[in-house]
Amino acid sequence: MTPSAPTILRIDSSGRSKQSHSRPLADRMIKQLTTRFPDATVITRDLTSNVPPVVDEAWFEAAYTVEDERSDESNAALAISDEIVDEFMSADAIVITVPIYNFSVSAQLKLWIDQVARFGRTFTYTENGPQPLAPDRPTYLIVASGGTVIDSDIDFATGYMRHVLGFIGIKTVHVVEADQLMSKADEKLSAARAAIDRHATAFKMNGEVDRPEMA
Repeated sequence: MTPSAPTILRIDSSGRSKQSHSRPLADRMIKQLTTRFPDATVITRDLTSNVPPVVDEAWFEAAYTVEDERSDESNAALAISDEIVDEFMSADAIVITVPIYNFSVSAQLKLWIDQVARFGRTFTYTENGPQPLAPDRPTYLIVASGGTVIDSDIDFATGYMRHVLGFIGIKTVHVVEADQLMSKADEKLSAARAAIDRHATAFKMNGEVDRPEMA
């Protein structure tokens, strides 16, 4: 990877494909970024067609066992998590679609979070409390809802995503708002597209971004 060839990780979590609003917005963000950086590598993980497994007892036992002491069974229990964490840690920019389902994130996105927020890989505990291990990168949350207003008292998705990403080290989080689509679709989608265009233009290869005013 060179400074002119970023790796972009795209996470799709909508349960819909053809009727999704968040996926076309993510398409736009990826298109804008790859137009600016034609040599970029785009890694796409569709959490609906490739649902992460539920963390279970075998997963926890393996995750909290020293790597050199893990059995073949333990390594197998963490294989998908290792893949998810590796691609997350290597990305220069991250695009996550976040449809709000019943006031929170989709079940498949929560499963991905449970795999990526992992002790010893993306965070650890010290005598001073938890410490993130993931490097900060520009991360774009494309948040879509039918009626829930983003950052309102009933939005338990957006704040949660900011918090869990910050917990593992991602502080540069930009929210693209595409809310209230059942009543204001044209207005909100137009504003979201404009916000995406500004963010893509502002993205810098050194990991620092200008902070355009959100729509």
